[in-house]
Amino acid sequence: MPKINLTRREFLKVSGASLFLAGIPIPGFTQDKPPGTISVIILEGGMDGLSAVPPIGDPNLSVMRKDLVPANFLKLNSFFGLHPSLKSFPSLMAANNASIIHATNFPYTKRSHFEGQNLMQGGGLSPFSQTTGWLGRALDLAKTPGRALSLDMPLILRGSSDVDNFYPAKIPGSTNPTNDLIDLMVKSHVGKGADTFSKLKLKTSKEFKNIPRDPASLALYAGKEMSKENGPLSSVIKVDRFDTHAGQGSEEYSDFGRQLAIVDDIIAGYKEGLGDAWDRSIVLTLTEFGRTVAMNGSKGTEHGYGSVGLLA
Repeated sequence: MPKINLTRREFLKVSGASLFLAGIPIPGFTQDKPPGTISVIILEGGMDGLSAVPPIGDPNLSVMRKDLVPANFLKLNSFFGLHPSLKSFPSLMAANNASIIHATNFPYTKRSHFEGQNLMQGGGLSPFSQTTGWLGRALDLAKTPGRALSLDMPLILRGSSDVDNFYPAKIPGSTNPTNDLIDLMVKSHVGKGADTFSKLKLKTSKEFKNIPRDPASLALYAGKEMSKENGPLSSVIKVDRFDTHAGQGSEEYSDFGRQLAIVDDIIAGYKEGLGDAWDRSIVLTLTEFGRTVAMNGSKGTEHGYGSVGLLA
């Protein structure tokens, strides 16, 4: 895994997805930038790995999940299939650019979303035992100064170093204030207020453009930014609505199928955006837990344990 640094990301809220870019080097300060990047897709709610990659070779599957097995799955081998919403992923697998890890998760056996997500992002031995995240600590170890672009910061990216959050406003002209205006704001404040406005001089040199907020465009943008010589070293995209207690469905048009299609679009967007940098990048999915094998009375699934991980 590449060495990376702590400093945060461009947060772009969309309906169903959020993007964070981290570890943006500062010219004149950053040295020995690591050669690779890492991107994490967090699937909030507990993604059903048995529907994403169904074990079609197990005769008990259709008995216990009568309404949850996709009819037009892609056959991977004699035992496993792939959900039809993952349209781009098979070509990556065929090119040895992607892989699947089934029946996997971290050692959390309770059923709380809050605890599971905290443990997944913190990487500790128990929920809420860490104030930093495993990726943030990796960024710390890289000793690569940077700055983060975000409205908020997910635990996974938090480290022990000071973090300078910045998110460009949409107010006309607010992204490019003059130095004279900044100096006036500094003089009119004291203490932390003056320090905050002083930092604007370091931030106003970066150009921000309006970026489409759909998940695929976020991944495309993140990939392009990370492929740059002085671009971010890591990114995190959050996708929600995987808590499928009722009406989960099995096909592409189902609630689960639509969310899984978002994940497929994100991975495809990363590949396009990264370009030649794809070969030195890692993209992986994380979810707080899986779902039960048995379908419940509402044609959904309850909180379980193991799920599936997608790697590219």
